[in-house]
Amino acid sequence: MSTSKKVIVITGASQGLGAGMVKAFRELDYKVVATSRSIKPSTDPDIHTVAGDIGDPVVAQQVIREAIERFGRVDTLVNNAGIFVAKPFTAYTPEDYAAVLSVNLNGFFYITQLAITEMEKQGSGHVVNITTSLVDHAIDGVPSVLASLTKGGLNAATKSLAIEYAKRGIRVNAVSPGIIKTPMHSEETHAALGALHPVGHMGEVHDITQAIVYLDTANFVTGEILHVDGGQSAGH
Repeated sequence: MSTSKKVIVITGASQGLGAGMVKAFRELDYKVVATSRSIKPSTDPDIHTVAGDIGDPVVAQQVIREAIERFGRVDTLVNNAGIFVAKPFTAYTPEDYAAVLSVNLNGFFYITQLAITEMEKQGSGHVVNITTSLVDHAIDGVPSVLASLTKGGLNAATKSLAIEYAKRGIRVNAVSPGIIKTPMHSEETHAALGALHPVGHMGEVHDITQAIVYLDTANFVTGEILHVDGGQSAGH
């Protein structure tokens, strides 16, 4: 077990934004603990993977326990796991509601409690929550009540935790993306999705990873909701 490098835990890490985060932080020589339902083992000795449902408190316990056993510490947690169900409000089923709350809220709550407990022991740490600009700027034709309910809660929790832990060396920030080019958006939808942003195009995965890297090195920044959304939250 070595504690010479920074250790980052990333949820929702198997594809899209999460996979981009793993790559970006390995390039910066962080040790990475990556978790998602479908994640596969890595051949990189500095990437430890844990497969499971992050909404399950047992999985959250396993992730942090194995991070400490394997790498000795947790410096940064990125709560990236999230699901989006676009339905009219009255069409949401109890199963939709339970699934979104499980991943977006439970998936934040349990692992963040455990990570901050470890961060308190070392007197330093950083939590980054990935939310959405739909919280600030709803879009006609993009029904998003459950996203706003859950990710809006994370925005509020970000500021509350930032103040609670400010004097204990632990920072808490959020990145609020617009629509990013990932495998969940087929290429034929890119033009229409890009037009939803004032800059006229979708974001790239590296736009989000760069924002997280900045926040992780910005020691005087806490309680920030950093919008990386092509101007979406400012208006349209």
